[in-house]
Amino acid sequence: MFSKTAHKLGLSLRPLSNAAKFSSFSRPALNYEPLPGIGSLINCTEEEAMMREAARKFATTVIAPKVAQMDENEVIDPEVFKGLFEQGFMGIETPDKYNGTGASFTSAIMVIEELAKVDGSVSVACDVQNTLVNTVFKKYANEDLKQKFLPQLAESKVGSFCLSESGSGSDAFALKTTAEKKSDHWVINGGKMWITNSGEAEIFLVFANTDMSKGYKGITCFVLEKSMGVKILKKEKKLGIRASSTCSIDFDNIKVPLENVVGEVGKGYKIAIEILNEGRIGIAAQMLGIAQGAFDYTLPYLFQRKQFGTEIGNFQGMQFQYAQIAMEIEAARLLVYNAARLKEEGRPFIKEAAMAKLYGSQVAERATSRCVEWLGGVGFTRDFPVEKFYRDCKIGSIYEGTTNIQLQTIAKQVSALYK
Repeated sequence: MFSKTAHKLGLSLRPLSNAAKFSSFSRPALNYEPLPGIGSLINCTEEEAMMREAARKFATTVIAPKVAQMDENEVIDPEVFKGLFEQGFMGIETPDKYNGTGASFTSAIMVIEELAKVDGSVSVACDVQNTLVNTVFKKYANEDLKQKFLPQLAESKVGSFCLSESGSGSDAFALKTTAEKKSDHWVINGGKMWITNSGEAEIFLVFANTDMSKGYKGITCFVLEKSMGVKILKKEKKLGIRASSTCSIDFDNIKVPLENVVGEVGKGYKIAIEILNEGRIGIAAQMLGIAQGAFDYTLPYLFQRKQFGTEIGNFQGMQFQYAQIAMEIEAARLLVYNAARLKEEGRPFIKEAAMAKLYGSQVAERATSRCVEWLGGVGFTRDFPVEKFYRDCKIGSIYEGTTNIQLQTIAKQVSALYK
């Protein structure tokens, strides 16, 4: 497992004194606690390096030949899902005793990044399984639920995180799905929209309100199995990540055992908030991978294509452009890895996760757009993969918190230092 002491940065921010608040040159105090032997931020353990290399090999040998067809058919090949399970990529942080890989959070982030360098759809399927579904079970479920569901999620069954509804997007707690308690079971009624992995999922984490009069304090998290009567409805036809299933779901008087409550009744809002903060790091890693994948594909072309007797990559105007994008990708990587390490160390990471997700999505848009332009006419065709990277990245500014939600989160965290 990742050593918490090896990568501590020792950086903390504290509010200013009242006198300093009015100084035109005031800054929050910085308290450095240097540690001997500290490495670079992107330094990784042997375990993390092995996971990253395994993901890279799987992505390039198994996923890459199927990407175009999966995008065209708008479905992930079942053999890809089978491979994700066989490689241990669907239960990365799940402990050994639940048949998981037992690796670190940063290992999961690295796997998500590597998969996204080849296909954003497969990457987000892996991301949701690990950073949302598995993590909810690990952190909040009782031992009986862990014993029952975590091995399935690690070995063979896809999970879905069901929060969004038609009237509750950024306002996640305006949901209308209800759960009514009977003598020996719950009855779930309502529906969800925009649910990732729902087309393949057999296990669903569903957020429903047990008491509408309590508002968000009535929200509770339940475990549902598809066999209980979960109905998968419309599959969205999307601009990007087209192979990733995104469907509407219907719950019509579904009976759920009393013991299928995750955490406490009325604490679902707390679970959702905390898990989405972690999930943003996963999406940031996906965006980072998409940006890097497009860049890696495009750059060799710049030194093969000649105009006016010179490789176009050697023109100064072009050099300035790819130098800028290379720097931005590296900056995004540092934000992503820093957020991952902070989360892993049990330190505050909400602001850093929001920054990583926001900046990662922005860099992915700029990088993929530039790559299409640098490739010229061929970049605009579907015979080359860069236009897919361009389409896939747009979702980064929308799901698991829109750009404005990330800015709001960052502003709230930053302003607290100065008030």
